[in-house]
Amino acid sequence: MATRLSTRRFLRPLVYASAAAAAGGGILYFSNRPRNIPGSDPGTVPPPRYGEGGQLAPPRFPLAKTREEQITDLKKSSGAQNVEPSVKGLIANLARDDTGEKQGKDEAEPYDLLVIGGGATGSGIALDAVTRGLKVAVVDRDDFASGTSSKSTKLVHGGVRYLEKAVWELDYNQYKLVKEALRERKYFLDTAPHLSSWLPIMIPVQKWWQAPYFWAGTKFYDFLAGSEGIESSYFLTKTRAMDAFPMLRKDNLFGALVYYDGAHNDSRMNISLAMTAALYGATVVNHIEVTGLEKDANGKLCGARLKDRIAEKNGKSTSEFSIKAKGIINATGPFTDAIRKMDEPSVQEIVAPSSGVHVILPGFYSPSKMGLIDPSTSDGRVIFFLPWQGNTIAGTTDAPANIVQNPIAGEEEINWILSEIRGYLAPDINVRRGDVLAAWSGIRPLVRDPKSKNTESLVRNHLITTSNSGLLTIAGGKWTTYRQMAEETVDEALKLYNLQPRALVQVPRISGTEMIDDSAPLDGSCQTHQVRLIGAHGFSKTLFINLVQHFGIETHVATHLAESYGDRAWTVAALSAPTEKRFPVRGVKISALYPFIDGEIRYSVRHEYAQTAIDVIARRTRLAFLNAQAALEALPQVIDLMAQELQWDPKRQEREWTDAVQFLASMGLAR
Repeated sequence: MATRLSTRRFLRPLVYASAAAAAGGGILYFSNRPRNIPGSDPGTVPPPRYGEGGQLAPPRFPLAKTREEQITDLKKSSGAQNVEPSVKGLIANLARDDTGEKQGKDEAEPYDLLVIGGGATGSGIALDAVTRGLKVAVVDRDDFASGTSSKSTKLVHGGVRYLEKAVWELDYNQYKLVKEALRERKYFLDTAPHLSSWLPIMIPVQKWWQAPYFWAGTKFYDFLAGSEGIESSYFLTKTRAMDAFPMLRKDNLFGALVYYDGAHNDSRMNISLAMTAALYGATVVNHIEVTGLEKDANGKLCGARLKDRIAEKNGKSTSEFSIKAKGIINATGPFTDAIRKMDEPSVQEIVAPSSGVHVILPGFYSPSKMGLIDPSTSDGRVIFFLPWQGNTIAGTTDAPANIVQNPIAGEEEINWILSEIRGYLAPDINVRRGDVLAAWSGIRPLVRDPKSKNTESLVRNHLITTSNSGLLTIAGGKWTTYRQMAEETVDEALKLYNLQPRALVQVPRISGTEMIDDSAPLDGSCQTHQVRLIGAHGFSKTLFINLVQHFGIETHVATHLAESYGDRAWTVAALSAPTEKRFPVRGVKISALYPFIDGEIRYSVRHEYAQTAIDVIARRTRLAFLNAQAALEALPQVIDLMAQELQWDPKRQEREWTDAVQFLASMGLAR
């Protein structure tokens, strides 16, 4: 009996210790388990090889319709019979596998959906709808991502500050927003690995008691991400924090927490959405203005009147034309109420615009692979301090604003951001106003629910509402959740307009090869969480090496091309002019300070519908956002190259200069 008791006393601690070790090991394995990092796998499309005679044959990718053809398709939807295809359009059709008779029949029919607004949400809706077999058109008065979608903080995130509010205020809607965004974050990085990446973000800890508070918050953030997470958050001692972020002020630093979120190139992501939708068969046209909405005898919307703004810029007489659509979706962000009033002049406004100012500083202000969040600024707002495209982005503010096309960042907001930066950077770092390379203001379209009794309450997530005439409006939300917003909007449109989704039988080979299956089976259901965007199929982390070897492009230029265009970097490099130097062999830079080259301008005009110099310097390349003065200096070369591509006369070239200089003033260019 005594022996048995003695054995139990010995075994019980051993069992407890073994259980604790197993649990601890399980937690450690879960925290450090192997993850599939988007972009880390080899490209599913192998790089091209040299053929006979040493000739390189770059990949042959499918072509989207030209802008002129897209406008022709718009006009055909109203039954117009006097539309003649251009010679360029006929040649381009030979490069595509379209069946003429069937296509002509379909084009003469009304669109299932007309989407007004070519930002992230509008382009996302177009891609969702067209991959469900619907006939869809998306138009924008300006360019894709010309508004808020190009002026974000460049993060793909769930929102740690929203999670904090959800916990302390017991706000289930905030919790839902974070949970949804964390799921969408993973889809985002999977479908466009060349345009997005994981970024560690540091939270400085200044008091010892903050360490367990921030640790619990970041671990809860990891927990909510679940299998959609990538790396677990971790604590850094003061020494290790200073080593990771040497610019930090150390006199009041206890340590730091580091968690992971996503970063991306917002306008290029937007353009990729639009061009992918175009390749799947959507009619996608920028610089087309909706001048009015048309209704049938029952007062229901049945179409819209449009006008081509580019024809006006070229000095040509242009008239409005009508298109027909079974349903119309308003996805115009800050300009939501303008379209709603076009439908119903007395309608109550739902958008409460808020200005978010960002500044760009030189890259030496932050490490190249580590961001920082200041959760406790002087007035309680949050500031992000992030590496982006070789520079450092800091922001943002949050203040009521008026809705204008190109808002200007005020000196008060810029100085507030710089003042907050000084508070957590080392005293020997002189944060100067002269170091601001660019500054811009983006307008957040926060929304009020028109059905809510409390008209002052703002909805931080998105809102879908329908007018009596059938105008479907989607407003609010954020970049990270664009795909979910698009899915919900198309779901609502199917019910509202009694549309029938169809499986796509002839799916275009976006990858340019039959070696792989491009995407998920497009059976009429929403598959955008699996539809890879243009450029994603042949992208890998080592693609830049192939570009250097095949084209003799500088390494940092090749890296930039791979991360901006994915596998389409092959086409961009092939369009780049010889430098007449031993090295680099190809790629004439448009700015000595940045990796943007001439081939990008030709590619953006021929394959991405760039129609103005602003389209190129702001949204195809990001030069205007990185350095307003450098963009001004590059402007003559950009205009010359575009004039060759688009046959601009001297008058149009002068107008482009004037418009671009005016735009750069809204990007922080010194007057």
